Amino acid sequence: MQPPTDVKDRHVANRQGAVFALVDMVLVVTSMGVIKQAGATFPAIQLVFFRAVIGLLLIAPLIWRYRGDVFNSRQLKGHAGRVLCSTMALSCNYAATAALPLTLVNVIGFTRPFVILGLAAIILGERILRRHWISSVLCFVSVLFILKPGSMSWDWGLLAALGMVLFGSLSVIQTRRLTGEHAVVLMVFYTVGLAVLTAIPAALVWVPPRLIHLPAFLIIAVLAQVGQFCFLRSHQLAEASILAPLSYVVIVFSAVADYLYFGIVPTLSLVIGSLVIIAAAFIGTQVGGSRR
Repeated sequence: MQPPTDVKDRHVANRQGAVFALVDMVLVVTSMGVIKQAGATFPAIQLVFFRAVIGLLLIAPLIWRYRGDVFNSRQLKGHAGRVLCSTMALSCNYAATAALPLTLVNVIGFTRPFVILGLAAIILGERILRRHWISSVLCFVSVLFILKPGSMSWDWGLLAALGMVLFGSLSVIQTRRLTGEHAVVLMVFYTVGLAVLTAIPAALVWVPPRLIHLPAFLIIAVLAQVGQFCFLRSHQLAEASILAPLSYVVIVFSAVADYLYFGIVPTLSLVIGSLVIIAAAFIGTQVGGSRR
């Protein structure tokens, strides 16, 4: 058997990265139901802090196993930039959520694949194929069709929402630039940084937890930590032009979660838009015929 060519290896890596991305979406959407319930008692920033601290305890054995890679990392600047961008994106997300309707925040958030594609081309030098742009445009138009943002009012919270998109996109690009690092190293730096940067804000709005809340904290942390690993692997394996349109499939998973958690039946516009999103994402993630 002849060894695989670089092009074939790239195609396999893209497919594997797409699978990791889909698993990450399922885990994130599943945890959202638990987070929503816990959010009725605890501030969101406190939940993020708990997620980081418990997650750090969960990966402690991995930290010890890969301690050499963690403490000898030569990409500290890249890790710092990624953690800072991720924390800024999360902070902007909370500010936008407090100021704008959730549906409007979601619509603005789904512009991130466009920003990622542009940054990937400018910063990473990736070649973005025409069909990747077309699939992203189809997905975004479908999101607008589903959410109908035209009837909503805009206010100063728009700036925070745009910051969420910008810093979230930069975080993804930073992850792509750290492809030489082990996924565990990326998880460690992210989790530690998130815990440190959210500690003071969480302390300012702290609500004392009780023992009955521990299961919810554990579920959130476990799902988030495994999801973080899948997210990292997806962006280490697949190109941004593959993952960007695929990210819209999370709408379908969210609709399923809405039905399972809250008994919300999908509307006709959601069904039609979701079908278009799935078709467009499928087109955008076909890598067999790509020429690079």
